[in-house]
Amino acid sequence: MFNLDWSVFCQDTLTSEVVAGCFGTSRDPTYLNWIINAWGWTVAVALAALVVALVVGSVVGVMRTLPDSPWLVRLGNAWVELFRNIPLLVQIFLWYYVAPALVPPMQGLPPFVLVVIALGFFTSARIAEQVRAGIQALPKGQRHAAMALGMTTPQTYRHVLLPMAFRIIIPPLTSESMNIFKNSSVAFAVSIAELTQFAMQTGEETSRPIEAYLAVTVLYIVSALLINRLMAVVEKRARVPGFVAAGTGAGGH
Repeated sequence: MFNLDWSVFCQDTLTSEVVAGCFGTSRDPTYLNWIINAWGWTVAVALAALVVALVVGSVVGVMRTLPDSPWLVRLGNAWVELFRNIPLLVQIFLWYYVAPALVPPMQGLPPFVLVVIALGFFTSARIAEQVRAGIQALPKGQRHAAMALGMTTPQTYRHVLLPMAFRIIIPPLTSESMNIFKNSSVAFAVSIAELTQFAMQTGEETSRPIEAYLAVTVLYIVSALLINRLMAVVEKRARVPGFVAAGTGAGGH
């Protein structure tokens, strides 16, 4: 039977000597310092990409529901189909290797920014679907009433449709928030020191991959559960009492 040795996290990353208290210094860290730092990078990538995905996905989702702008609808549909049908890892490599070659100013961007863009755009396609479904699930009378009150199209979306749509698509947004955190693991492909990169390198350096991957697995689970609980609180506070969505509902496709 394999014996787990958790003291590996107390080892100095340079000398492999066990450090009392398990915490080293910024210049001489232990693997415990390293995994905490890796967790921070994972959270940073996921949160930044989520912001990009929410902003871009909301814009694209709105574009796909504009009744009088068919060319914007087609553009929004093209965005969703493009980013939804290319594997995420391929998109990471495209942004990291291809985009800087085609657009020289991008060569100065750090890998962190390129990964955030790739992950954010990839997830924006799914959020755009949810925003579109949420808007289309609302009774058509809400749009007509806003127009009757003299609101412009941007005002109708900003003050009437989007606030309601976001309140009814919180459950699928919860799933996307958890997915984007898990998908951030692809950042290892461009050498960002996140959790998956930590597990791979620690396993190679210490010959204790089981401990490294188990610890990383626990951190992914804890992070996903925290996101789930946070979004559950948001959903409870934002729930529309007595609201029944018309049509197909706000589920993602």
